[in-house]
Amino acid sequence: MVTGGNRGIGRAIAVALAADGFAVAVTARDADTLADTVTAIEADGGTALALPCDVRDEESVTTMARDVADLGRVHTVVANAGIAGPTAPLHEIQLAEWRNCLATDLDGVFLTFRAFVPAMIESGAGSLVAISSMTGKRPLHGRTPYAAAKMGVIGLVRTLAVELGPHGIRVNAVCPGAVAGPRIDDVIRRQAATRGITEDEALRAFTGASPLARLVKANEVAAACAYLASDAATSITGEDLNVSAGVVMY
Repeated sequence: MVTGGNRGIGRAIAVALAADGFAVAVTARDADTLADTVTAIEADGGTALALPCDVRDEESVTTMARDVADLGRVHTVVANAGIAGPTAPLHEIQLAEWRNCLATDLDGVFLTFRAFVPAMIESGAGSLVAISSMTGKRPLHGRTPYAAAKMGVIGLVRTLAVELGPHGIRVNAVCPGAVAGPRIDDVIRRQAATRGITEDEALRAFTGASPLARLVKANEVAAACAYLASDAATSITGEDLNVSAGVVMY
């Protein structure tokens, strides 16, 4: 199952997992926006289930996990749902903005994983994948809530890997770089406004740090998630896998 599977990285992950033979449940706050993901999967002969879920809300996540069980045993959970949060100096960020970012990007991972862990322990297998970010490893101007949340995800993943390893469950994070699409376009606009630079200069701050001199593609992040879900990754746990076009190498 994939949270935030209605667009961008989440949709690409869901489609990639379906192509590997998984029946895929996809969630978002508004189930109507999941139609394109489900259509894409079913058009290729796959099985998909769309469910509304707000990962910030414990009851919503619990209900979603119960409904996902209708597809059968859950093998892989990708906690992808997230928001960019505010772009501003720390002293200008409101507490409500800070809390909303951490509630979505960090608490959402906690609640999502917690809902599926008991059944995975019972079955003695499973793969949990959290979408962190290269910003969880390096600074990004004006993005303190997002950076704090994404670094927290890495700590959660490493500790949970230790807890769940004896039960045959693997836990990993994927750390994308700047992924081409509407979301990074908005981030670039906000970076330019906050730093007093042009949007071209803000874009070059991402691409110029990459040995490949480009943004990341959503399907490249999806491929990493599909790998971590596969039998090829059975000895990989507690890792934070960069998909950053080389911007981060640690």
